[in-house]
Amino acid sequence: WFILQYMSGFGNEHVSEDPRCPGALPEGQNNPQVCPYGLYAEQLSGSAFTCPRPTNKRSWLYRILPSVCHKPFKPLEEGHLTHNWDEVEPDPNQLRWKPFEIPKASQNKLDFVSGLHTLCGAGEPRGRNGIAIHIFVCNTSMLDRCLYNSDGDFLIVPQQGKLFITTEFGKMLVEPNEICVIQQGMRFSVEVFGETRGYILEVYGAHFELPDLGPIGANGLANPRDFLVPVAWYEDRQVPGGYTVISKYQGKLFAAQQDFSPFNVVAWHGNYTPYKYHLEKFMVINSVAFDHADPSIFTVLTAKTTRPGVALADFVIFPPRWGVANNTFRPPYYHRNCMSEFMGLIKGHYEAKEEGFQPGGASLHSMMTPHGPDADCFEKASKAKLEPERVAEGTMAFMFESSLSLAVTKWGLQTSNRLDKNYYKCWEPLKSHFNPKRK
Repeated sequence: WFILQYMSGFGNEHVSEDPRCPGALPEGQNNPQVCPYGLYAEQLSGSAFTCPRPTNKRSWLYRILPSVCHKPFKPLEEGHLTHNWDEVEPDPNQLRWKPFEIPKASQNKLDFVSGLHTLCGAGEPRGRNGIAIHIFVCNTSMLDRCLYNSDGDFLIVPQQGKLFITTEFGKMLVEPNEICVIQQGMRFSVEVFGETRGYILEVYGAHFELPDLGPIGANGLANPRDFLVPVAWYEDRQVPGGYTVISKYQGKLFAAQQDFSPFNVVAWHGNYTPYKYHLEKFMVINSVAFDHADPSIFTVLTAKTTRPGVALADFVIFPPRWGVANNTFRPPYYHRNCMSEFMGLIKGHYEAKEEGFQPGGASLHSMMTPHGPDADCFEKASKAKLEPERVAEGTMAFMFESSLSLAVTKWGLQTSNRLDKNYYKCWEPLKSHFNPKRK
């Protein structure tokens, strides 16, 4: 009977109840003495109670049994998940990774949790300030187990394979070229349909929000109405053999057993929810006269710091668009930055590096490490006839940008065996065109 449905709007106050139990939401109050259908009321808070109203996040869940009904948590092997940023010496070089390998299910069964691999990050969850970037590779669905992140929010970017995600709030199907955000504390389970891969940006101590638009005005970039929130769905399912609830807590994994499915929320209301967004909905802003605008015009979501205009992390995309700038070197300019820039590729070829940077791979240009177009791109763009042209057609690259200086893990530099040791060579053919006699 179940058909995937969504409600639209970013950060909205939503109300949802499973149609099998009409009237499950209490009327006029959050916590009645007896809830409809004999349900338990449980609040999930994503902010301090006393936060200003615009930043106050909470939802009320009406469930068959409360979350507290579980056996004690015990440590769980976390594999390649880490927030130890001192495993290896810092590396300021331009780094690029070949596509991360997905093991065959016949050789090594990995679900979403066991397939998490931390690539880089900074800060730490106990101080509620920092980020981590993970790669997930998996080939099997999570069976009678779910995950919730006590440390922060997950922004999930699938690159290969669909993710069918069951949450306490309902179900979402997230395909490549879509993203989803599972916020701190929300329980979810991931079903996959074969070999699956993607990227995760995790932020500690902040939630993602839409960037301010400033002089752009009221409309543009990611529009609030295009963000989708699942509708309530519940299962009243006993699991005598034990359902495993996994908590990511202070960078470690812990598992607790319970006798029932945690997806037993019959109704809910609030503004603290999981959500998804299709990247094709992004309204691109671009230069229509001359010069190359900064990539901040492509920001989909931002997690702010307390410093105005400085992001803990931005999620930026480089979607298909028109290039029309006159008398302009149109690709990204050569650059050194006080931010850390991690890039991934969902599909196609990135405009500034058509060779070597592949879907399912990544690059990291660390704080103040120079980067820019490879030699081929520079020569072509310097001589190109500047007509209106479609840029990045059939592609989707993205960037996780952070004001933190990111450390790469041992898995990223060594164990994964995907680091491209020849990356620096793409700039070696650049030659001097300087002629003091030519103006």
